[in-house]
Amino acid sequence: MAGPPDGPPLILGPSLGTSLAVWEPQLAALARHHRVLRFDLPGHGRSAASPLPPNGAARLDDLAATVLRLADARGWERFAYAGISLGGAIGLHLAARHPDRVSRLAVLSSSAHFGPPEPWHERAATVTARGTGALVPGRTGVWFAPEVADTPLGAALLSDLRCADDGAYAACCAALAACDLRADLPAITAPTLVLTGRDDPVTPPAHAREIADAVPGADLVEIARAAHLVNVERPGPVGAALLGHFAEPDTPDTPAAPAAPAARGGDPGTDAARRAVGTAIRRAVLGDAHVDRARARTTAFTEDFQDFLTRYAWGEIWNRPGLSRRARSCVTLTALVAGGHHDELALHTRAALRNGLTPEEIAEVLLQTAVYCGVPAANAAFTIAGRALREADGEEPSP
Repeated sequence: MAGPPDGPPLILGPSLGTSLAVWEPQLAALARHHRVLRFDLPGHGRSAASPLPPNGAARLDDLAATVLRLADARGWERFAYAGISLGGAIGLHLAARHPDRVSRLAVLSSSAHFGPPEPWHERAATVTARGTGALVPGRTGVWFAPEVADTPLGAALLSDLRCADDGAYAACCAALAACDLRADLPAITAPTLVLTGRDDPVTPPAHAREIADAVPGADLVEIARAAHLVNVERPGPVGAALLGHFAEPDTPDTPAAPAAPAARGGDPGTDAARRAVGTAIRRAVLGDAHVDRARARTTAFTEDFQDFLTRYAWGEIWNRPGLSRRARSCVTLTALVAGGHHDELALHTRAALRNGLTPEEIAEVLLQTAVYCGVPAANAAFTIAGRALREADGEEPSP
């Protein structure tokens, strides 16, 4: 468990063959405002192998039931959920068949149908005969690029696969072989974010698009230069998209557990509540570092203006349910290009990444501004945004 005890609950589900460690790149950021619970699949990490039926009888229902038991043990009637691959399929199952339990959903590198069952049965047979260690050499290039495999986290995840219980791993393969949630997707009502790596050979982008097209109102984010464990290979863009998604208010027709700021701030119509909500959203969109710098620079002369921004811009306008964070980023970028507000444009380019826009989508927004704001304005915008994107990707330092 991580995060504030009174934070809104968030459960993180892993990929087959990994452990709690697969969520290390995003854990600290998600735990700033959420009470985060990670779990291991049966026979993985520190989890016992016993919860799954043997002999190929395991199903997704069995894995989903373990998640509900974990939530029940903590008194969580509703929770947000994010899962990778098999963990993502568990989330789809929960959101479709237990809609009263899941408030928001994020599905990473996953599928509603993992292809024909035969390859999964063959993999289960390989593991039963030779152990999970036989799969380790083939994971580099599938899970992530070779250079990631050489990092401490990459090595730890490969070790997790080697140490997984053979029988439990084979049982999870049986659950994947039997998984077909395609007919269930339209029943999902939780606000849903679907993320995929464009180079994922296990669940390619077409699988993510199938989910996003079928789940009402789902958002889709494709991450360039990422294979199956997209959050490990590209932790920055994935973390930004998750922060933006889980910080968004629920739509009026989707009941959910109260967000942490509202729970601490009381009546959402008070200045104190707007300030609390605005601070949380401002941090999620602009990043903690920017907000901390702004606070450190606040003087008696500027404090009322900073409070106005927090309460009104962030606590009211950015908190309205009529547009998604992604849509608000598109509008904001366009307005900043039109107004020539270059410092703010760089800031909100990075914010757009946190809200789930890809660099390619940001380029499309700027290309649109060339038509309606003028080519010189768009020319300057591409230069500024390009620099901001390189900084966000770690290619050059921020000033």
